[in-house]
Order: sequence, then structure tokens, then C-alpha cells
Amino acid sequence: MDDSAPKRADARRNQKALLDAAAAVFVASGVEAPIRDIAAKAGVGTATIYRHFPTRADLIVAVYRHQVETLAEAGPELLASSTTPYDALATWLDQFVDFVITKQGLAAVLQSDDPCYDPLHSYFLDRLVPVCTQLLDAAAGEIHDGLDAYELMRGIGGLCAGASRKHPYDARRLVGFLVAGLRV
Repeated sequence: MDDSAPKRADARRNQKALLDAAAAVFVASGVEAPIRDIAAKAGVGTATIYRHFPTRADLIVAVYRHQVETLAEAGPELLASSTTPYDALATWLDQFVDFVITKQGLAAVLQSDDPCYDPLHSYFLDRLVPVCTQLLDAAAGEIHDGLDAYELMRGIGGLCAGASRKHPYDARRLVGFLVAGLRV
């Protein structure tokens, strides 16, 4: 079978469900969670996971890329469907918080010495900074001038990174205050 051929719609849906399940398990139990837990959450057998992702690193990279792509695609969709560009920005930033919180489960492995993870940070920046910039530009006139997408994303990441199980706080609430403060 040719791996370069486009996947059928049901195969894409199944892979999305598998990656969403893996992300949820990673958040709840860490990236070392048993593959059987991911398989159970996705409603598939472990062989299905290993067929698509022969190593745990392959699965981690795929989860990360899937989450980045989902967030990147959401920006233009929100601009088209939201009442105002500010609403689109606020909703996207809320989704960004979800991404950052999910990424916390991946943080240790993404910062490891394994070279397979090296390109992921650049991939994240290349895909998401332009989307955030587009949302900020669209909301001009509704928000304060001069805000840089990278700075905003780093600030939100910092607010989310401080929360831990040992010292929990509501990062989403803090980001909500930040987003509300963007309005003129």
C-alpha cells in the first residue's frame, strides 16, 4: 500500500480520535502512561496504535503535531464564524490555553535529549505565531496597539506553566483577565 496516498475520511477520523485520546491520557497520566490506557480511551486495540506509531516517540510527536495543526486551523475558522475579531481572538487564546495545558504533560519528554523532538518547537512557532498575528491584526481597533503575537503567547505560556498539581491555581482564569485587558 502506498503511504503517500491520501487517507480515507474514516481513517483520518480514527487517527484523530486516537491522537485526541493519547493527548488526554498524557495530560492525566503523563507520557509514560501504558499504551493499553490510550487504546482503551480511543476504543482500539494496542496493535492499532503500534501499527500507526511503532514507538512511543512517534506517538508523542504525532500528538504534538496534531494539536498544533488543530490550533492553527482554528484561527481562520474562528475569524470567519465569530461575531467580532476580538471574540475570535479570545476563543482562540482559550484554545491555546488548552494546548499549553496539554503540552505540560509532554514537557519533560519534549525537553529531553532525544533529537526526534528538536524540530517541534520551531514547528510550533512557524505554525502558530502567524495565526495569532492574523487574529491580533484582525482585532485592531478592538484591542490595544503594539501587542506582539509571540510575546502574548509566551505570556500565556508562562501563566499556564506556573500551575502544578502541588501548587494548583486557575491558569484559565488568569489568562481570561489578560485577554479582557487587551480590549480598548
